[in-house]
Amino acid sequence: MAEENKNRISTDLGGQVALVTGAGRGLGQTIAVTLAGAGAKVACVDVNAEALDETVALIEGAGGTAVSITGDVTDSTRVAEVVAEVVAKWDALDVVVNNAGITRDGLIVRMKDDQWDSVIAINLRGTFLFTRAAAKIMMKRRRGRIINIASVSGLMGNPGQANYSASKAGVIGLTRTVARELAGRGVTVNAVAPGFIATEMTAKLGEEILAEVRKQIPLSRLGEPQDVADAVLFFASESAGFITGHVLTVDGGLTV
Repeated sequence: MAEENKNRISTDLGGQVALVTGAGRGLGQTIAVTLAGAGAKVACVDVNAEALDETVALIEGAGGTAVSITGDVTDSTRVAEVVAEVVAKWDALDVVVNNAGITRDGLIVRMKDDQWDSVIAINLRGTFLFTRAAAKIMMKRRRGRIINIASVSGLMGNPGQANYSASKAGVIGLTRTVARELAGRGVTVNAVAPGFIATEMTAKLGEEILAEVRKQIPLSRLGEPQDVADAVLFFASESAGFITGHVLTVDGGLTV
């Protein structure tokens, strides 16, 4: 685990419990591994049990502690059960990372109802449901960190992604509002807004499009999943204790 965090920021999350949605692959997997590398016990949540097993194996293989929990982030009842299961197992819930998300791209005039509904449901409703469930626990303990994965698409828009951009703009609005609601109970709520990150999702764009994307990024490269995970780790740390309602862009200068 230390190897993944070599030459990166470090903090001590020993004794803390984190929950990461969409932890089966991509950004979610890297975030889960990074939090575990800082000492947190990590509940890895995803609909894909096989992918979760891989994430847990990575964490445990490096000496960390993790558990896999399958669940649909859009199912209110299941979300409440997942949070209750984590608290029952480890008697705490200190950090929640709402990372689960999908894209179903298409121009607005051709976008189908189900393309809109599924993206809004997973990206925004899922974030709402886990935030609500976690808030009830954290408010009682008067401490907690809720970290939502937004996107620069929610700040600047992106052609062909009306559904995705709307969902991530909603996540940003949710973040800022809940930050105000929970601040008095010692709970911070922040968002990380990645730009173009080298994941399976962006790889599907093809090299020709990615070459054009790099030209738009002042740092002239795609970000790495670890860049996003480091931002999440910072928000989870004590160093970010006086930061709430903030949206941190991790985009190589794309939105400058």
